[in-house]
Amino acid sequence: MSNIVHLTFPARSQGRAARRAALLDRFASARRAPDDVFWLKENAEILNILECTGQTRATGLLEEAALAPYAKVYDALEKRLGFFPQYYRFFLSIALDLEALGMPGNKAEGLVHWAHAQDLAGAELSDLQRAEARRLMLRRGVDPCGTAADSEALTERLHAFLSRSRTFMIPNKKAAYELTHILFYLSEYGRKSTQFSRATHESLNFAGTLAYLDLNADLLAEICVAMRHVGLTPPEAWETWLARETNGFTVEARESAMAQDDYHEFLVCNWALATAGTESFRHAVTEGQVTFRAAPRPVAPLRLMSQCLIGMDAARSADWSRMQAPIEDALAEPWAITHLGRAAEACTDFDAFFAGFARAGVASAPQERARA
Repeated sequence: MSNIVHLTFPARSQGRAARRAALLDRFASARRAPDDVFWLKENAEILNILECTGQTRATGLLEEAALAPYAKVYDALEKRLGFFPQYYRFFLSIALDLEALGMPGNKAEGLVHWAHAQDLAGAELSDLQRAEARRLMLRRGVDPCGTAADSEALTERLHAFLSRSRTFMIPNKKAAYELTHILFYLSEYGRKSTQFSRATHESLNFAGTLAYLDLNADLLAEICVAMRHVGLTPPEAWETWLARETNGFTVEARESAMAQDDYHEFLVCNWALATAGTESFRHAVTEGQVTFRAAPRPVAPLRLMSQCLIGMDAARSADWSRMQAPIEDALAEPWAITHLGRAAEACTDFDAFFAGFARAGVASAPQERARA
């Protein structure tokens, strides 16, 4: 790290390209060491967001020197991939996006073919990881699935997961993030015209409703991006709230060792803004090590709703018109009631969503089976 030269960008004079260059410099050089797997994760994420939103040297949104902090990393990619093949998806993503953003060179193709020859995708256990590997390698014309039939079978399984909309009627953050990432890969981040079922649209609608009620800007931002990638327009209430939360971030210097912060939420919230055609990455970036902090949020309405429903036991109903009053009483705070009202208005079929969310009658079913 002692040989890394930090670029200087006075905060008061940072334009759009300078702000992006400053962000790349901090992620590449100031937050973590390149031999840290979290460095790989953070940098793969910011490079991917800039690339898939067209914020490149070719579009004038990146300065010529913006990718300079990655020069040594790019030069050593073959060595790093050969020694750390378990992180091949990170290395391929970084190489492919650096070249797409304007880094001179053509290393990505060789890395893709080497990873395919080593059958690194064969070590993946989940369809989601196989889908990411396929998406990355196909950027250089290689399908790691083996045969066209195997690749089609993978796609069919992914669509089956997307279409199971009842999965997204109850809080399940892991499933919701998998939903968004599958849509990123199948749609090529909005570049590929792919037909998705009505049930998939419902899945996005229900998952977004939960994220909005949970005040989860990180997840809601990804859902809004995924919706636009498949040709849907996110509800205005969601994007208005996300814009306010994004403006509330603080980007400030940090003197102590790097710890967990809200960098991912900062990145994906700005990604959602860019995907919606709104100016993104407007925060000035300080010198040195930076930390990203979201503004404090109150207890989410979703938690209070769940507490209310589980406490009602057999008295709870799947009928929203019957449950609205007791739930609003449980929320108490006017802002929370208003937030719930906006969620109900934004959800295309809130009655169906709530029927699944309420889980009325399911608590007694296991007991009845046990007695039988």
